Amino acid sequence: MCELFETRLNHEDKPMTQAELVAAVKVADVLVPTVTDRIDRAVLTQAGPQLRLIANFGTGVDNVDLDTARNRGILVTNTPGVLTEDTADMTMALILAVPRRIAEGAAYMRNPETKWTGWSPTWMLGHRISGKRLGIVGMGRIGQAVARRAKAFGLQIHYHNRRRVSAALEQELEATYWESLDQMLARMDIISVNCPHTPATYHLLSARRLKLLKPTAYIVNTARGEVIDENELARLLEAGALAGAGLDVFEREPAVNPRLLASNRVVALPHMSSATIEGRIDMGEKVIINIKAFADGHAPPDRVHPAML
Repeated sequence: MCELFETRLNHEDKPMTQAELVAAVKVADVLVPTVTDRIDRAVLTQAGPQLRLIANFGTGVDNVDLDTARNRGILVTNTPGVLTEDTADMTMALILAVPRRIAEGAAYMRNPETKWTGWSPTWMLGHRISGKRLGIVGMGRIGQAVARRAKAFGLQIHYHNRRRVSAALEQELEATYWESLDQMLARMDIISVNCPHTPATYHLLSARRLKLLKPTAYIVNTARGEVIDENELARLLEAGALAGAGLDVFEREPAVNPRLLASNRVVALPHMSSATIEGRIDMGEKVIINIKAFADGHAPPDRVHPAML
């Protein structure tokens, strides 16, 4: 970008403050935020008239007030598709790690206060995943990639989505569609959350819905923490009403509910599902393509608001 444009960079690799963002939007023609930069109404209403594009470095755009951007005629783009496989890999890793107690076993081996005395037939027992029912909440790119991996591990694929996928895809994945999320949740052994965070999906897995899950069920979330009522999840785990959870995202990041961190039933990761060198390079290339297309007077390929053009 420095070769193509007059560019100012955030060299500290940390979220910009609101004051820093306001200062940026007052002079920038294009803003490139990450998912931790909150581009809300308070920021956008102070933007100069020259700001015409927000090229988000990330797939999710819940960090941007899209309505205010639309009303001010500011185009918003993202970087879809490039993180699908990385996120699906991590989702599958958590689907394996939680029932098989992988993190718990690794922590035991590293603990200087414990001494492993060797194999025994009844120690550190988990559960196999083959033959279990996996319920995918959100059957977009990532949900489908998770389904393909899970099918290879012998899981039965079930899903809930705003729209039913094609019959050909259902046949390929041997996937069962559930119109009712409540009914699916009550019958699954593992739930994988793969839907975006929008006003409609905030606490989609509410306290009421979490109580529908079987006490032997596991939850894996690599989407957005706001989709799950985190306090109720912590309470159910503490009460033994859920078998475990694999969480890469949290409701109030970077703050993490200490009750979740204290639980042996939880595998907690620091929002690293997309953290591969290859993925970050691909994201950057998409950002540059979107900006270059816009600067050349063309429609950027990854428009979140195509109707604005």
